[in-house]
Amino acid sequence: MRQIFLDTETTGLDPKTGDRIVEIGCVEMVNRRLTGRNLHLYLNPERPGSEEAIRIHGLTDEFLADKPKFREIADELVEYVRGAEVIIHNAGFDVGFLDAELRRVGQPRFAELAGGILDTLVMAREMYPGKANSLDALCRRLEVDNKHRHFHGALLDSNLLAEVYIRMTRGQNSLVIDDEKGSEEQVEQIDEEQASIDLSTFVLPVLRAAEAEQSAHDKMLAELDKASGGKTIWRQMLAHGEKAVA
Repeated sequence: MRQIFLDTETTGLDPKTGDRIVEIGCVEMVNRRLTGRNLHLYLNPERPGSEEAIRIHGLTDEFLADKPKFREIADELVEYVRGAEVIIHNAGFDVGFLDAELRRVGQPRFAELAGGILDTLVMAREMYPGKANSLDALCRRLEVDNKHRHFHGALLDSNLLAEVYIRMTRGQNSLVIDDEKGSEEQVEQIDEEQASIDLSTFVLPVLRAAEAEQSAHDKMLAELDKASGGKTIWRQMLAHGEKAVA
């Protein structure tokens, strides 16, 4: 399965008011292995960025001035994502911007290009209800190192998202049971493996209590016996000549 982790940075929050994409970062994974065949693009948005957006991603108008415009990289992006499952954190935001950019250059909607879109924010809210589920929060929860994330960056965040996704879904391949027959066969195989273990080959060490430990134990038992009014089970067993079970 080919999956693409995607993130964008923008000039603002709303493509309907003319905000544009300034950075696209994509990380490719095939059969749960990162391939290194990534796509990273800076774009000239053809409009100034908002001060708040620049504080978040650090991409100034001066830096972006000589970068390609979206129409110049549209075909490359379309071919890169075509047919793949695209994984995005808070997909509605990024897809809204991508659809607006694609519409300007006469391309189909993003969902029509990709083989599917998975929103990890929705996934995280189902897995961790009532908790913070931002990318930073997921990195902390799943022990993904994000100390180097001083600014939001599309490629950096896509790499972090890939690590988060792998940890959110780790073990799923071994836990998926295709049918009842497969489940029974797995149980039988485990039983056979356990039955084949020769326990006589194991030598278990016996650790004797020290005199001080035995004294403290006897004192504790005496206090329990006193507190229960002489109704402790081990006293009754010893009185009938039975051996107490440790």
